[in-house]
Amino acid sequence: MSSTHQERHPFLDDLTAEAELISSVLRGPVIGRDEIRRVVDAVGTFYAEQTPTFMESVGSRTLLEYEALLTSGERLNAAVIIDRHPDGSIPRVSVHMAPVHAVVSLAGHLKSALSGQLPEQLFL
Repeated sequence: MSSTHQERHPFLDDLTAEAELISSVLRGPVIGRDEIRRVVDAVGTFYAEQTPTFMESVGSRTLLEYEALLTSGERLNAAVIIDRHPDGSIPRVSVHMAPVHAVVSLAGHLKSALSGQLPEQLFL
């Protein structure tokens, strides 16, 4: 990839203002473009490595799968389901992760990083 070419994120660039994120590492949905970006950016800081393994769109949905190595040493698999409106905007993103020990570890790191910035009831 050329240094002058910037690649679009699979979903962050097209979120609607009231978009919803649900994830295995949270108890409930995160609502709003800025709040979702905050969560995604925080999660990214806990990845030592991230490798996309699959991405395909069918109709209004995109499925993205990836593997990650957490900075704490656990390996994580994730499946991201991205829903799109006909205009390309994204109202909903679902991130499902496994195995459970990696999910719990990541959820704990996320709580430490974002406590006070998001409602406490969202954290595991």
